[in-house]
Amino acid sequence: MSGAQTVPSPLVVLATHNQGKLRELRELLRGQVPGLDVDTQVVDAATAGAADVLEDGITFAQNALKKARAVAEQTGLVAVADDSGLSVDILGGAPGIFSARWSGRHGDDEANLQLLLAQLADIGPTHRGAAFICAAALAVPGGGDHVELGELRGTLLTEPHGDGGFGYDPILQPDGLQESCAQISAEHKNRISHRGQAFRALLPHLVDALDQGQSAPSAH
Repeated sequence: MSGAQTVPSPLVVLATHNQGKLRELRELLRGQVPGLDVDTQVVDAATAGAADVLEDGITFAQNALKKARAVAEQTGLVAVADDSGLSVDILGGAPGIFSARWSGRHGDDEANLQLLLAQLADIGPTHRGAAFICAAALAVPGGGDHVELGELRGTLLTEPHGDGGFGYDPILQPDGLQESCAQISAEHKNRISHRGQAFRALLPHLVDALDQGQSAPSAH
């Protein structure tokens, strides 16, 4: 049909179904790679036809890299993945990779948060140090992997504060701030967050992979 527009082939797939994460990656990449249409060529796992990947690693980095490698192999595209959670000093780094299912039910944010607060009920403020940690991974079809880490340190509050964010955001007060992660603006959080740090560190390696043309065979 004459005049029909051709949709560019995807070049990058983010191993997630979370549209918020996809928007963040698109904004990080916007204007970084000449000719890259981030709104059509940077897609999520479902759009790329990638199956879910079992996260059975013992570190954030292992889980992120496993997801990125699996999605790159499934799709033939440059793949990006992340894994993140809360690391509490006095609990030896727990909940860690089990952050999303600390209470036994995956994704039950309120139950996870309340269980953690109960476990730390007798712990004073000087021993409530914790950090959000994120590992962001890049995998290129045919070989070429990279992982970057981001960390947002703070102190765990004794009760939730704020309605923004998700997960443990209402009880982590970042160092240097008087508000929890659930009380600061989304823009502020993105500037200081563990995910923002990890993805910004990964960005040059992702740009290099795209510049070198290491993408799907169908890409032009």
